[in-house]
Amino acid sequence: MKKVMKESTKKNDRLMSIDVLRGFDMFWIIGGGALITYLTKVDALSFLQPIAEQMSHVEFEGFRFWDLIFPLFMFISGVTIPFSILSKKAKGIAKPQLQWDITKRALKLIVLGILYNGILQRGFTDIRYASVLGQIGIAYFIGATIVLQFKSMKTHAFWLVFILLLITALQVFIPVPGFGAGHFDPVMGMNAYLDQMLLPGHLAVGTYDRLGILCIISASVLVLIGYFAGSLLRKRELSENLKTVYLAASGIVLIVLALLLWPVYPVIKNFWTTTFNLLTAGISLMILSLFYYVIDVKQFRGKVFSGVLHFFRVIGLNSITIYMADRIIPFTDMSKFFTGSLAEIVGTWLVIAGAITLKWMLLNYLYKQKIFLKV
Repeated sequence: MKKVMKESTKKNDRLMSIDVLRGFDMFWIIGGGALITYLTKVDALSFLQPIAEQMSHVEFEGFRFWDLIFPLFMFISGVTIPFSILSKKAKGIAKPQLQWDITKRALKLIVLGILYNGILQRGFTDIRYASVLGQIGIAYFIGATIVLQFKSMKTHAFWLVFILLLITALQVFIPVPGFGAGHFDPVMGMNAYLDQMLLPGHLAVGTYDRLGILCIISASVLVLIGYFAGSLLRKRELSENLKTVYLAASGIVLIVLALLLWPVYPVIKNFWTTTFNLLTAGISLMILSLFYYVIDVKQFRGKVFSGVLHFFRVIGLNSITIYMADRIIPFTDMSKFFTGSLAEIVGTWLVIAGAITLKWMLLNYLYKQKIFLKV
């Protein structure tokens, strides 16, 4: 990983809303979801139960807030492409060098994902090669390579539509040997067939993997849609208010399209169906428009609000770092050391809150030292 010692502050280099949104997304992964769930066990906070129900994945078909977390991260990774890769290209960095940087990032994330899955504990025996970080790396590689290697945005749009149609064709129209076409099923579906045929190692769900072959390719759609959103944000000829409207309107269109298709093409996160992509991309666009408008356009900076922004931004600037650290460092055990006896009185939520605090303290230390670990 690369140690970045100086954070860019140029307006066109970095939008605060992107870092804050990434941090908001990661907050739920590093304990925010668990905190809400345990808070509902306190009688006075039982009204939070409907929110807590959103803090878990649907069993198979359907959608909850928790199903948005990963796609939103993929989307944000695409938003950064114009601010990183294309800005470097404009500064004269050679295309082969940029392609190598994209490839290295993908390889590093694949390796980190395998480490996260426990290869150092279990060895290569029944190891699961598919991983969250691996999917981020490969999907980003696909999206970023398309953007880098093809200059025209029309060509980028062509690839976006092509991938959507490819996933749709494979999942809906192309028959699986022995089962036929159009089965959204853990055994008979195209996802299961391709994972069993092409994906080595342990499959998380037995017959297929939630982060398998088709899921990875499909996730690149979120990266590309994020790229178009990022390109819109970089357009100097458009007003900030108009950018906000375009983002929100595009999100509404994609959400409506997903809902219209849902009856015949179900929303299934485990398979990353096209409707799942459209729905999560639409919601992501709307959330980005809100964050962008409030943080970068209106620039609300009240004392409390600034504190909230700083809280999430600190997480967002070292998102991969805390994801790996949360796997390696026993934050919960450390929290129990400080909160154990009191938690027995007030509830387990205090242990979770303590663990989140310890994680944030680590990230804030890195922030103050201007250490940002990037893959």
